[in-house]
Amino acid sequence: MGHRLTLSSDEIATLDGLPVTAKVATWAHLATVVSEADLVAIGDWLLAHDVPPAALAAAAGRHRHRGIVALRSAAGLARPGSESPRESRVRLILVQAGLPEPDLNWTLRDPSGAFVARLDMAYRDHRVAVEYDGRQHADAEQFRKDADRWRAIAAQGWTLVRIVAHHLDFPERDVVAPVVAALRAAGWRP
Repeated sequence: MGHRLTLSSDEIATLDGLPVTAKVATWAHLATVVSEADLVAIGDWLLAHDVPPAALAAAAGRHRHRGIVALRSAAGLARPGSESPRESRVRLILVQAGLPEPDLNWTLRDPSGAFVARLDMAYRDHRVAVEYDGRQHADAEQFRKDADRWRAIAAQGWTLVRIVAHHLDFPERDVVAPVVAALRAAGWRP
């Protein structure tokens, strides 16, 4: 079954000479078929690719079909800086659990200013880092690099909480609880 849409000129782009829906319009239309968490991850990607937050808010404000509540919520939850859908998902789990918003892809430097690591999520005031490790981290060479990186992060007085795919199956236990424990150990109080 087909659908007809009336689109404004800012909702249309050209790709290889063909008219297509623009990125933000596509994001808004996806609200009818994807979850709020997926809308946030897509919104994060758009923000990381030079789409201003106001464009997401405007699209959510114009949206009038199924998925409006999730779309408006996603527009408010999207943040620039996330580099993968799973990083976005982990951040969303933490924020929705009532934890503070972490800094995204923050650069950790040693006291002399030398680069130590780029952290997926950082609670700078408490020196707690949260990293989502995807499948590529299982590669032997990458694992060796990661092991040295973990040591370098710890040497700067940081606690590293590593999250992998199966932790998302039980997020309260396997994502939120270890981050809360690390933050509390560093003096955080809700």
